[in-house]
Amino acid sequence: MMALTNGMVDAHVKQPLFSFGVITDVQYADIPDGRSFRGIPRYYRHSIMVLQKAVKKWNEHGKLKFSVHFGDIVDGFCPKHESKNAVEKVIEEFQEFKGPVYNMLGNHCLYNLPRDNLIELLKIPTLHGHAYYDFTPSPHYRFVVLDGYDISAIGWPEGHPHQLEAMDLLYKKNPNIDKNSPMGMVGLERRFLMFNGGVGQGQLEWLDGVLQDATMCEQRVVVCCHLPLDPGAACEEALLWNYDEVMNIIHRFKCVKACISGHAHEGGYSIDSHGVHHRVLEAALECPPGSDAFGYMDVYHDRLSLVGTDRMKSTEMAFES
Repeated sequence: MMALTNGMVDAHVKQPLFSFGVITDVQYADIPDGRSFRGIPRYYRHSIMVLQKAVKKWNEHGKLKFSVHFGDIVDGFCPKHESKNAVEKVIEEFQEFKGPVYNMLGNHCLYNLPRDNLIELLKIPTLHGHAYYDFTPSPHYRFVVLDGYDISAIGWPEGHPHQLEAMDLLYKKNPNIDKNSPMGMVGLERRFLMFNGGVGQGQLEWLDGVLQDATMCEQRVVVCCHLPLDPGAACEEALLWNYDEVMNIIHRFKCVKACISGHAHEGGYSIDSHGVHHRVLEAALECPPGSDAFGYMDVYHDRLSLVGTDRMKSTEMAFES
């Protein structure tokens, strides 16, 4: 895992092509503070204040083209009868931002509401009901948003083919009765946990097609996914089940420059063997009162510059070519 820096990245003379806001894992719930399964404090009510400050700063910046939330808009401990209201409350805060907001599905979203409801509430620009999509904010860049819970034990109706495929995989790969437990599992096998998920065959084929098109259009690509895609940037327990299949497709194309994720709350950064940057963003949920975790990215032809606030570390991602 590569080192990150605190504070502002070095200023460059050239103006960015565009800039956009970033935040992840707000995981709001109107409940007392708690702890993760690892014992790390979580500040459920304060997280929405982190978002409020982020939106205020983004609007003050004045030149952000859009913002992205990298999944987990509310927490799984949110009382189920309050789930829809909690989601709507967070969405209302995002609506104060003076620009489009792009969302993706996270496991905590799916603990609360069915995916069809979330796609509608989060205004995910879906095609044929899918939660993966792409958008082009500049002639030079395309953003690809993956659905890391396409194959998942959560979010699908009982008996759905994608739910059955997920459960079959978990029973083969995870020997524990509690499929959220990695006990006894070694190395990369520890990713086969119920709170993770995978990218299905149809989505893999779609990704291949999008990257072919981006290559023809001479566009650089940023891939966004709630689940991290590189073991160098996150612990094994946080990885997409078939991150290797996804990265095999990505590595066939030189257009993909960076993969940005959430889910692993402590954050991380790596550059993989093909020169693709992987940045896992620090979670808003784990900010104690008085601290924050959000930022914005300046996008250039030859690099991405993450300007982080407080717990979100600034990161310079220069492309090899």
